[in-house]
Amino acid sequence: MHRVGIIGGSGLGDALAAQVDGQWHEIDTPFGPPSGRILTATWESVPIAFVSRHGPGHLLNPSTVPYRANIHALKSLGVTHILASGATGSLREEIEPRHLVICDQVIDRTFRRASTFFDDGLVAHVEFAEPFCPTLRAVLNEVAAEVSTRVHPAGTYVCMEGPQFSTIAEAEMHRAWGGDLIGMTCMPEAKLAREAEICYALVALPTDYDCWRPHDPSKSKQALLAEIIGNLEAVTRHGIELLRAALRRFATAPLPACTCQQALEMAIWSDKNRIAPVVRHRLALLLDRHLPAD
Repeated sequence: MHRVGIIGGSGLGDALAAQVDGQWHEIDTPFGPPSGRILTATWESVPIAFVSRHGPGHLLNPSTVPYRANIHALKSLGVTHILASGATGSLREEIEPRHLVICDQVIDRTFRRASTFFDDGLVAHVEFAEPFCPTLRAVLNEVAAEVSTRVHPAGTYVCMEGPQFSTIAEAEMHRAWGGDLIGMTCMPEAKLAREAEICYALVALPTDYDCWRPHDPSKSKQALLAEIIGNLEAVTRHGIELLRAALRRFATAPLPACTCQQALEMAIWSDKNRIAPVVRHRLALLLDRHLPAD
């Protein structure tokens, strides 16, 4: 049986944790502690492990989320597939707030974050042409009709550093690049999942149109904020509907083998016999099956 990791962005974390009972785990990793305790439970008859990306109380901004620790901790709990979600702004008129988007591409504009497990002691280059697992995306699209909102089958997520939002000029540039959504959290999360040989799919939760589309001038700032919060609460409910539908599918039709789970097979360029013992020890969870016995 697969264990599915659930990474919750804004809003989804509290909503999900309220729906399942399970065991909370305090975990340490070679990359420090994760964002918070990790909940293991059974949801829709499928073993899951849930981590709140921004931690208890939403105290970690997008640049300070311990992405490596989160992915490593999920891997240590036996997670083989990750369904992640995150609030975003929409860069397209047709992607309305409260819709869902099953992302298929990403443009990474982050620059302050550790983006690899393999930054010291060996060199690994994983394939990343398809940043989100096509096997998981296919399942999400198959069950999309069970959700009470429109689900867009694909979309390009522009991941900016933040924590400030975009300027109008930046938003127009992102649109010209082909971006459909703007957010701050899927990178390097998806890259690290690929390095950890975990299938990873992202469900984007649009809450507003970013700044490229002028706001209604008749609404006060307070009214606009209330509207965005209302959109977040609604799209979070829709996101949970999609996750539950996907898990029900996993429970009845196990996922086929996926190339994401052999991502390191051809990726390690270093001489495997010359990797230092301290490096092997630190990365054992990720590397052991790919290295010769000591």
